[in-house]
Amino acid sequence: MNSFVTLPRDTNQARGIAEYALDMIQGRHAGPSDAVLNKVEQFHLDSIACGVSAIAAGANAPTVLRREALEYATGDMVDGVPMFGSGVRVAPEKAVLACSSAVREWDANGTNFGYNPARGATAGEFGHNDFYPVAVAAAQLAGMNGRQTLVAMATLDEIRGRLAEVFALNRHKIDHVVHGAIASAAVYGAVLGATVDQIESAIGLVVAHYIPFRAIRHGHQLSDSKGASAAISAEAAVVSMRRAMHGFVGPADVIRNPQAIFCIFERPGQDDASPFDLSLATTGDDFAVMGMHFKLGLYEHQSAGAIQGVIDLVAADPRLLDDADELLDMRIMIYEPAFSIIGDPAKRDPQTRQSADHSMLYIVATLLRRAYEARRAGWDSKDGWRRLMLTPADYAEDESALFHPLTRRLMRQIDFRHGGPEFDQKYPDGIPTTVELGHARLGPLSSGLVMYPQGHARANAEQLNLLLEHKCRLLTSDAVEDVDALVARFTRMAEKSPRQVAELYDFAIRGLEA
Repeated sequence: MNSFVTLPRDTNQARGIAEYALDMIQGRHAGPSDAVLNKVEQFHLDSIACGVSAIAAGANAPTVLRREALEYATGDMVDGVPMFGSGVRVAPEKAVLACSSAVREWDANGTNFGYNPARGATAGEFGHNDFYPVAVAAAQLAGMNGRQTLVAMATLDEIRGRLAEVFALNRHKIDHVVHGAIASAAVYGAVLGATVDQIESAIGLVVAHYIPFRAIRHGHQLSDSKGASAAISAEAAVVSMRRAMHGFVGPADVIRNPQAIFCIFERPGQDDASPFDLSLATTGDDFAVMGMHFKLGLYEHQSAGAIQGVIDLVAADPRLLDDADELLDMRIMIYEPAFSIIGDPAKRDPQTRQSADHSMLYIVATLLRRAYEARRAGWDSKDGWRRLMLTPADYAEDESALFHPLTRRLMRQIDFRHGGPEFDQKYPDGIPTTVELGHARLGPLSSGLVMYPQGHARANAEQLNLLLEHKCRLLTSDAVEDVDALVARFTRMAEKSPRQVAELYDFAIRGLEA
């Protein structure tokens, strides 16, 4: 049985979120089913693989922020928590900053599109499973066991996921991480026993003082700010919650405050109201995390339909890969906002990894180059998602990847265009994409309309577990000594003791001293 609590728009929804988080954490609701907790565990392990890989590779933002965190060492478990790959206890907001940055660096972990037509909530805001370190840090400080930690993670995903369904921040050039920051403040406070007033104050501080704009994701070439946005907002959420628990009083009733971000951009149509009702799951299988999507490699999620289209085409006729010179041209048609995000002029000639992984032309051209190389090595063109899975090496800023001559030539052959209203109306239900190409011997070919590529919540999930396992091993094999031990550490979480949760992130990563 699925049950929900609804926070009407004419009520204090910041306070309602606080009460909901406390009720979930303190067990006053039956809570998520085992299926939901298993899904959370999958997303958490997937995020760990991404984060560990980024740290081991020496990615800039996670390295800088990890060093910063070590400057805030506490020396004990009373006030501090560990980061990935470290036994050193640091201030919790700094551990959250470092871990969330690592998780998001490759832009390869879970995604949501804020789409729930069954409940009439289809605002379509993006979001990602970047905030689990908040729940883990709080659980470690509170001495929670593994099942309680999973419930905290599910609660965090529920709040940010349902906010994404009812309010699209991107329409107002505000970054989607605000939803995650609100959820982080609520869950961090609820786990540590904050009062409703304190959690409401923390949410008020987040919304009034820490609003990031999408400028961090716009520009000629993207920077560290793109990948670290969630981490910085999560840090602000933890700081705000700690400050409120020390007695600082933030703005109350901030979600329907006419001077705050929700009402100032979307007039609610009535006085003393927010622009939306908010329903949050309390029991059963219908939690927001069940509608979230996996990325099966490193790519901007909205390119997944094109990746599926290419994989389907080469699987249907391996002769496509006999000779790269036989490819005459390629057209990719897609919906808005994907066309603007991964097809804007700056992304057509990416010079950095952060821009390349948001470039449709680069992603598809790299996949094609990889396919030609694999075919020459004897690949039968089957099992394309596993065989062609994109990794950090595919975005190396040299001629092996980013400036590979064949990749750049293929990019010039791709015509990426907006497919028009017929594509737009099918998003965000799916990732509507069509790939067409002209071939010297085989003539014109089309993938047809792709809606639910592998990894999408509504895709055929028959191969999902195997693909996630392959991704995890692909990312972590060079990062840790024993991949099986790493996987075991983050699976069967519901059986973990408080001590095991406290030591969850205390494992060795190659190349790290602490």
